[in-house]
Amino acid sequence: MEIKVNFLENLRLEAKFDDFTVITDQPIRYKGDGSAPSPFDYFLASSALCAAYFVRVYCISRNIPTENIRLSQNNIVDPENRYSQIFKIQVELPEDISEKDRKGILRAVERCTVKKVVQTGPAFQIEEVTNIDEDAQALLMGDPTAQQQTYIEGKDLPLEQTIANMTAILQQLGMKIEIASWRNIVPHVWSLHIRDAASPMCFTNGKGATKEAALCSALGEFIERLNCNFFYNDQYFGEEIAHSDFVHYPDEKWFKPGPDDQLPEGILDAYSRAIYDPEGELRGSHLIDTNSGRSDRGICALPYVRQSDGETVYFPSNLIENLFLSNGMSAGNTLHEAQVQCLSEIFERAVKRQIIEQQITLPDVPQEVLAKYPDIVEGIEALEAQGFPILVKDASLGGQFPVACVTLMNPKTSGVFASFGAHPSFEVALERSLTELMQGRSFEGLNDVPPPTFSELAVSEPNNFVEHFIDSTGVVSWRFFSSKADYDFVEWDFSGTNEDEAATLFGILESIGKEAYMAVYDDLGAPTCRILVPDYSEVYPVEDLIWDNTNVALQFREDILNLHRLSDDQLRALVERIEDSEIDHYGDIITLIGIEFDENTVWGQLTLLELKLIIYLALGELEPAYELVEEFLQYNDNTVERSLFYRAMSAVLEITLSDELVLQDYQYNLTRMFGEETMQAVIGSVDGSVRFYGLTPTNTKLEGLDRHLRLIDSYKKLHAARAANHQQRKPQ
Repeated sequence: MEIKVNFLENLRLEAKFDDFTVITDQPIRYKGDGSAPSPFDYFLASSALCAAYFVRVYCISRNIPTENIRLSQNNIVDPENRYSQIFKIQVELPEDISEKDRKGILRAVERCTVKKVVQTGPAFQIEEVTNIDEDAQALLMGDPTAQQQTYIEGKDLPLEQTIANMTAILQQLGMKIEIASWRNIVPHVWSLHIRDAASPMCFTNGKGATKEAALCSALGEFIERLNCNFFYNDQYFGEEIAHSDFVHYPDEKWFKPGPDDQLPEGILDAYSRAIYDPEGELRGSHLIDTNSGRSDRGICALPYVRQSDGETVYFPSNLIENLFLSNGMSAGNTLHEAQVQCLSEIFERAVKRQIIEQQITLPDVPQEVLAKYPDIVEGIEALEAQGFPILVKDASLGGQFPVACVTLMNPKTSGVFASFGAHPSFEVALERSLTELMQGRSFEGLNDVPPPTFSELAVSEPNNFVEHFIDSTGVVSWRFFSSKADYDFVEWDFSGTNEDEAATLFGILESIGKEAYMAVYDDLGAPTCRILVPDYSEVYPVEDLIWDNTNVALQFREDILNLHRLSDDQLRALVERIEDSEIDHYGDIITLIGIEFDENTVWGQLTLLELKLIIYLALGELEPAYELVEEFLQYNDNTVERSLFYRAMSAVLEITLSDELVLQDYQYNLTRMFGEETMQAVIGSVDGSVRFYGLTPTNTKLEGLDRHLRLIDSYKKLHAARAANHQQRKPQ
């Protein structure tokens, strides 16, 4: 994590990281102002808080109340060496906690991350740089240019060279990549989380049988998501990018909708139009891209090559971002390597969906077959030793598809977690199923997976597949666990060179009647492909293009960003559009308009319901505001401060709307209850002297929206690289 420090007045310092700011000072005896804790005080507090966090997690997972648990820490300083200290952590537990849980809570404290880092002893590297913001040295492990040569199946270059190449690409873009966390709690199962230090919203997770393989996975995913603009899905690019020569890629084309908002000629082909507009309801306005919002310019469409005949077909960027998410994109050392990974991922998700929705019972992988892969067996045995029964299944549906499945059962919660993996090699598919199972997860995290169900509706409901796609925590059917399989086990093998494997996987798609379309992006130096398989690789249902399209943002984005500048008539028009839109009132504004507000602000917590509420208050329409306040208090999960604001608001509105009550009679005790500042804001909101309390003014230039601006700065680096490469490739 990158922490940037600013020097304030006297000895005060300001540390900024992610969306947080921490202020430190020194005691007056050290010539500070004593206005904030010292850096060392924060250090001491961090270990106590970290220990308390692990106690809290342990108790939550076992439904143990923490109200009567107390924790304290004292540091005992060696009088002869003040840098030699003992941190003594004491935990006071109620009498009714069992002996087993008492020991478990103390073991949880032992897992404190701060404690483990201190005990291991961090290494400090201190260096001078010319410009911190331009220093893009990747904060990765070790030396990726070391002379080791580690080859794994599926990679056309050694892992060390792959790491070096991908790191160089990110350095050249000016992105500083940091490793936020590693996990290796099961043998031969590694995972990590990496992110852009300047824009933590750009992050990926990697997994593999070794730490090097996991790092390759994370870097490859980072580059594929850059190339395919996935980090910026649904986000507003801002006025500068929106009015550039190109918005997404230099080879994009723009198409004006026809008369009566008809789909223009030139986008999609007959095959894909039949899938995406089966009833003739799709309109041109449904396909305006969310990122630029340039409805005046038309539909932004991207070229994809139809694999059956090599023809170029233009797919609207809006359609891609609405339906496919990150499915079907991959970066590799070579194009064929990327294609194999990309197609494997598509089969993994599509076959998984078929198995879950059709409640298919899969055959077990026989023990004698598993025994051929001792590293995988060791990982499975480690999970079972922790009390998690593991099922290893052949998900190839009779040898049709290169897919395997590892399923974990949690007897403590009755939850199950079905993890799928795909690759032409049976061993690699199994390995990916296992590493996917534990990617970024702790043993405690496995308590959150849901139990199975016999409800056909629950497993076939579209959102269940979305949950499976995002983090594999969707529901599976109890039928999945029957000992009577619907298919026989097949020890399949589709492996060969990456070129052979890519041809085989494309051939499987052809054999089941699916057309594939591919775009290749090699501007950054690592071949990346994105493959679309209509009616097969979508994550969201096709009808979302009409009923739940992200470009609904265009109806609201400008007015919401300019909220403080709107006249009463404009506010009434905005709230009427919100009422007519039938959008979920509990959805957040961040998602609605594609703006990354700081989550620690009122903007970052704002829902559509609260937005309507504060508009009604600004308009002086107190009765609808009162109804929404009551709904907010009943259903919304917001900060304590915001909830108290609306509890005070509820009381003031009820008094104000009453024919019998007078606010002045209650103001003294309401102020004692809620505080002077809150009551002034509430009364001001009701009488109209305070508008949109808690929301700082902004505008379409994104002023003050630092979190979003960091994301757009990240995209500008990518956009500039594309523009430069496009200029170089132009005929001179």
